[in-house]
Amino acid sequence: MIDKENLYFVHISIHGLIRGGDLELGRDADTGGQCKYVLELVRALAEHPRVGQVDLLTRQVIDPKVSVDYAQPVEVLGNGAYIKRIAAGPRRYLRKESLWRYLDAFVDHALAQFRATGRLPDIIHAHYADAGYVGSRLASLLGCPFVFTGHSLGRTKRERLLEGGKEPDSIDRRYNLVARIEAEEMSLDTAALVVTSTQQEVDQQYSVYDFYAPDRMRVIPPGVDVSRFSPPGEAEMPDRVVSKIERFLDDPRRPSVLAIARADEKKNLATLVKAFGESESLRHQANLILIAGNRHTIGGLNPGARRVWTELLQLIDDYDLYGAVSIPKQHEPDEIPAMYRYAASKGGVFVNPALTEPFGLTVIEAAASGLPVLATNDGGPRDILGNCQNGELIDPLDVPAMTRTLESAVADRERWSRWSKGGLEGVYEHYTWQGHVNRYLEETSGLLESIVQPNLITEKKRTALPLVDRIIFTGLNEDLLDGDAEAIDEVRQLVEANVAQLGFGIASGRSLPAARELIERFGLPQPDVYITQLGAEIHYGARLVPDDSWERHLAHRWEPEAITDALADVPGLRLQEEEGRQHRFKISYTWEAGVAPRRREIQKRLRERNLPAKVLLSDGFWLDVIPLRSGKGQAVRYVSMRWGIPADKILYYARRGSDHEALSGQFLSVLGSDHAQELKPSRRLPRVYLSDQPNFRGLLEGIRAYHFDSHIRIPRSAQGLPADSDGHDEAVLSPDVVVHADDED
Repeated sequence: MIDKENLYFVHISIHGLIRGGDLELGRDADTGGQCKYVLELVRALAEHPRVGQVDLLTRQVIDPKVSVDYAQPVEVLGNGAYIKRIAAGPRRYLRKESLWRYLDAFVDHALAQFRATGRLPDIIHAHYADAGYVGSRLASLLGCPFVFTGHSLGRTKRERLLEGGKEPDSIDRRYNLVARIEAEEMSLDTAALVVTSTQQEVDQQYSVYDFYAPDRMRVIPPGVDVSRFSPPGEAEMPDRVVSKIERFLDDPRRPSVLAIARADEKKNLATLVKAFGESESLRHQANLILIAGNRHTIGGLNPGARRVWTELLQLIDDYDLYGAVSIPKQHEPDEIPAMYRYAASKGGVFVNPALTEPFGLTVIEAAASGLPVLATNDGGPRDILGNCQNGELIDPLDVPAMTRTLESAVADRERWSRWSKGGLEGVYEHYTWQGHVNRYLEETSGLLESIVQPNLITEKKRTALPLVDRIIFTGLNEDLLDGDAEAIDEVRQLVEANVAQLGFGIASGRSLPAARELIERFGLPQPDVYITQLGAEIHYGARLVPDDSWERHLAHRWEPEAITDALADVPGLRLQEEEGRQHRFKISYTWEAGVAPRRREIQKRLRERNLPAKVLLSDGFWLDVIPLRSGKGQAVRYVSMRWGIPADKILYYARRGSDHEALSGQFLSVLGSDHAQELKPSRRLPRVYLSDQPNFRGLLEGIRAYHFDSHIRIPRSAQGLPADSDGHDEAVLSPDVVVHADDED
């Protein structure tokens, strides 16, 4: 039973650098407003009397190039709020586009942490697509409500970059947008609630997604820490801030045009410089102040920031803006409020020219400082300026129009005063964290009414599953077993000789009776765990004790009749009629290549009808539709969590396309040499050992390669290390599991 007066929230924000103090905002493209938003939300949420604990899960980074703060496993924020850092991928810092192959490892380590602490979250809230992928999988497995906030969306970004002249192929390669958009679709599919900052996000950005469901979306604007921001005269103006700005300027008395953003192409700072430089009146009657992150040298920046700064400096030179533009190299986070006050004291304006702005926290900060705003017409500023009446929207791609708006904004002093006053009043009326948290709890509390979570931590039935510390899982079909009697016999002897510590399980698309018949006919070891019907059923031991909790778990949002109706007229799909093929949690078809639509198109068809499900294609012939929470990989993770078997002590033998989701993450996986075409992309994943042998001989080779019956070792050939790897294993291991180079033999 959920205690609604002692709620446990888990927020997930994976990329960037997050710590409790001295946020390095603008250090790179991944450490920006989202990091600040999530941190402030977590702190504000933890202060509410109904909330007992809030954890912010982010990626652990152990890298001499960044502070040791980001390596600490746990950071206490106070009032029951914590940052908990999860190992995933190489230890070093990675940009978000490089994290996708390591997200399943994040899932597995997060599960292990929940198991270790002995408490499951009441709500999981993920921020951005990468965390959405992780959060949706965790919530599906743990049976808790999932909340999603996209912050910025892949489809919107792609559209804007195309409008800016970028080539489609280069966009997808550079930003990994295919994976990102698919993760966003999965997150929207899974989410019980989508929290947005503005109505524009709901109407224009999310609406282009297949799983667009406005009835599950709520606009809850973020707050701002108004204690840090104030108009001129209400707080001191530090000399060091004034000096940093004015040392570049010939006449500091002019109105200031201030921009504060990361050195990121989508922040569109170059267009602002062009708009300023094109105006003779602005060049001679105003100053441009660009706060675009910190830099020691241009060459020392990451490639994206280096490109931005190179273009900015070239434009400054082309327009000869020397003496009229200030570009401080360094600033501290606590100096930002003073920079807003400085610009306000000069009668200036704040400009946010971003191509798209999901919310626009800087717009609110400027408003709280009495500084009028000119902001992009794409995203959150629409709502903010509508609420606060403190500025004007601009087209981020129209340089002449931006120039005219800038000229008017600094020249009309009566309107400037009206805008300044409107911003100050509007912030206190619409944008405080206390108001945000109150509304947030109203919306999320309703999600808890009908939740029945599987008790993965304390509930254990009396079954034949021994207290093993490791387990082997394999598929089950005749072509796997036929002609491999010798290998089967060796595996059986190995399992029987290590019965006290080594378990054996099957993960199959077959029915339970069909699986048992094959086990008996070919003399396999007696399974401790039966995962059958592609994860639709879990049974334990010789007594075949069913896991009723798992079945209740799968029923969530599963509508088999509606799915069957939706696919009834699809050419090339035929329901399988053989006995045992269909199950209440599995709809099985034959798929005719060249006639039937591709798997993704079938998935899209279901999404458009708001029917959440997974669509699996195996061996180029079998197509199965299963619940979103189901699948062989998810079922194995459930067993791992429930029985306390670490993921890195689970060996999974894969040959079929339906094994794909079990190959990413912390499992020790083996690919038989006769694996299906659908599994070829998985060959370079971490923890995947490619066997030279087919059938059951491939499993036996994998057991030996991992030394799975003794002191487990991960051969280098199974580490899936990319070319630029630092050579470290991709995640923290159980204490008695080690990484080894391939053995001499």
